[in-house]
Amino acid sequence: MTRTSKLTEVQQLAEFVERADVTDMSADAVRQLKIRILDTLGVAIGALKAEPMIAIRKLIDDLGGAPKATLIGGGKTSPERAAFYNSALSRYLDFMDSYLAPGETNHPSDNFGAVLAAAEAREADGSSLLSALAVAYQVHTRLSDVAPVRAKGFDHTTQGAYAAAAAASKAFGLPPEQTANAIAIAGTANNALRVTRTGDLSHWKGLAYPHVSKEGMWSVLLASRGMTGPAEVFEGNKGFKESIAGDFELDWSTEDLEKVTATIVKKHNAEIHSQSALDAALDIRSRDGFDVEAITGIKLKTFDVAYSIIGGGEEGDKLSIRTKEEADHSLPWMLAAILLDGELNPAQYDPQRIIADDVQSLMHKIEIVPDAQLSAQFPDKMPADLSVTFGDGTVMNSFKDSYEGFHDNPLTWEAARRKFDRLTAPFANEQLRDQIAQTVESLEKHNVTDLTSLLAQVGHDQ
Repeated sequence: MTRTSKLTEVQQLAEFVERADVTDMSADAVRQLKIRILDTLGVAIGALKAEPMIAIRKLIDDLGGAPKATLIGGGKTSPERAAFYNSALSRYLDFMDSYLAPGETNHPSDNFGAVLAAAEAREADGSSLLSALAVAYQVHTRLSDVAPVRAKGFDHTTQGAYAAAAAASKAFGLPPEQTANAIAIAGTANNALRVTRTGDLSHWKGLAYPHVSKEGMWSVLLASRGMTGPAEVFEGNKGFKESIAGDFELDWSTEDLEKVTATIVKKHNAEIHSQSALDAALDIRSRDGFDVEAITGIKLKTFDVAYSIIGGGEEGDKLSIRTKEEADHSLPWMLAAILLDGELNPAQYDPQRIIADDVQSLMHKIEIVPDAQLSAQFPDKMPADLSVTFGDGTVMNSFKDSYEGFHDNPLTWEAARRKFDRLTAPFANEQLRDQIAQTVESLEKHNVTDLTSLLAQVGHDQ
């Protein structure tokens, strides 16, 4: 890619990446970014013993790779393979953060694996990691704002390819010209299909973004060795705009690094659009007279995006549930599980719990319908109107449009630490958990290797 008198759009994005610096962020944005790191590490560590993650780890061990980036749980490999594995860990439980745009939902923390690998390979400091991750959040969320692709049959990882490459370029310290090439390579090559999240869900639901994280890191390595990409990846003939997104404007010269404060963190181990409905279910379950065995019917009125993606709308049947991937994207199953168990955490996704008679029976008593008035409130609110009817004719109702972790009720460090401890306790003793959390909280004062050396210790006998 060569420079012209007028910068192309990807070159303008690269200039933004070059300018980005954590010192320009508000204190609130920095705090929330660190909360996202702690949350991401918690859900990653909590997935260490998941069967797909064990299989991927064995594959990486078999393949080897230059030991330049740490794998969570110990060992090292090449940066792109570390990006894939660590991103897969943080994605597998489906317990990560999210961003809600009118036509798109994404998970910016999915980029952390690429940022961590690039920063460690470069031997960067903590401030550089924070700056790079802030880039990931800004690029991923803003492209989702102006260029949603879900309705056109493409997955949200499509915008993520630009974010992962931009952030990894920042962490790796590429100059703007090489950054533009890395972004162009990754963006051109990774336009993913939405079938990833429709119909019968497969392991790829949790691996699609780790693949993008890997490809973003790989594009950075290529660009660092002089490989070039299409200079007009956005605006050019058969480029992203013409082929997929349609026309949009995004002036990177005016962008800041504050969008992390508009992202949200999951309270329940469930697809993001379910969070307020699950809170409503817990509210009803806590009331005097609640008897799960006496339930004769459940009706949820909710916003159209929730209905479409997880409620049985356009993205497929949500009542034939046999796997973890299907369960955490089935609103009927999740409502049934939380009404029965009083929680929705990794333990609920045990294979035998997923297919147990009680949850399978109760989920078939649930009706989910979209409501136009509730739909109009999304994404500023996440409205859910739940009614549970019992055999004696009693009806219990609960309405929720927010939850702890939503952008109008942001997660505190203390709440993030409780979630982190809950997920990581089986894999790290209290001392190690304290060390990881303290390092994240004061990351500007550390080198990235201070964090990765701690992450290498989790999952071992403490």
